[in-house]
Amino acid sequence: TLCCCGVLNRTLAVVFMVSLTFAIVVGNVVTLTVFVQTRQSRTAQGYLKSLAIADMMVGVLVVPFSVYTEITLMVTSVPPNWYQGSSSSPALSTAMGGLVSPWQPCMLIGPVFAGCTFVSISTIFLMTVERSIAILKPLHKDSLVTRRRTLLLILLSWTASFMLALAPLMFSSNFTMEYNECSRMCNYTPLLQGGHLPPDANILLLFPAFDFTLLGGTLAVNIMSFTSIRRYTIKRKLLSEGSVSETAGGSGGGCPHRPSFSDIKAAKTIGILTFAFTASFSPIAVFVLGNVVGYTWCNFSFFAFWILTSNSCCNVIIYSVRDQRFRKGVTLLFQREQSPPHGEKS
Repeated sequence: TLCCCGVLNRTLAVVFMVSLTFAIVVGNVVTLTVFVQTRQSRTAQGYLKSLAIADMMVGVLVVPFSVYTEITLMVTSVPPNWYQGSSSSPALSTAMGGLVSPWQPCMLIGPVFAGCTFVSISTIFLMTVERSIAILKPLHKDSLVTRRRTLLLILLSWTASFMLALAPLMFSSNFTMEYNECSRMCNYTPLLQGGHLPPDANILLLFPAFDFTLLGGTLAVNIMSFTSIRRYTIKRKLLSEGSVSETAGGSGGGCPHRPSFSDIKAAKTIGILTFAFTASFSPIAVFVLGNVVGYTWCNFSFFAFWILTSNSCCNVIIYSVRDQRFRKGVTLLFQREQSPPHGEKS
């Protein structure tokens, strides 16, 4: 009975992973195609949607590797050499002597997943800052937010994110990567020393510290933007009622000083993205904190990691609902695909 339950659980997990892979890849292919083929999307904010590349990497590399490993475990009784997890101590297992190969797929897959997660958080932060400039300093938006600066910040974001993802492996010899049977992903694993965690196990706390610092900064910037939007909305309402004259309020009276409706809507969309990512990352942060102090939460680790992974297909859903320019780009894309070839009568 236990064997049947194990096979059933793995089968359900594989079905879920395959479905998630399809959703992530298709959604982000559409996003990237709209950006490449729609001229209106090639703005500073549009370049920041390179977030879709990080999500695509998760759908192309990270999730398919978990699918492959799960299927391998179902059809063979001999686990692959990168599989080191155990139900008794899944996150804190010790390297088994010479059985750990010097390089294994998890050494690539694990940092890719961590790096893409950090890229997502830092990109959302940059998007929030870009929108806050459009809301708070609409007259200076074009001079402050340029394509060149945006591309430079994106490059710095990717570089810093992947360096941070590799930090436990670069700065400590007490960590390895293993495929964990609980989370069903490649995880950083501190090597036990005499049954105890190594003294530098706290290096893993860099991950939640980085994420919560950026998410906290994103929240603070969003609060400033939404406060300005609220003041503008109240003033516009008073103007429509005739309670305030057009010249009242100094610089706030001139039309050019007011944020556009599209800027306001984009700021609200990024606020929703921030909320979604904070909600999906929080379980991982709790898991890492518990992991460092020695707790093992098998079922919780699966839900924490895969809730975060599912976020890779949420961005395109949020933009489909909230971003009229993105929806228009998708419509033009499909119309172009369905239109007859040049010179051919429909």
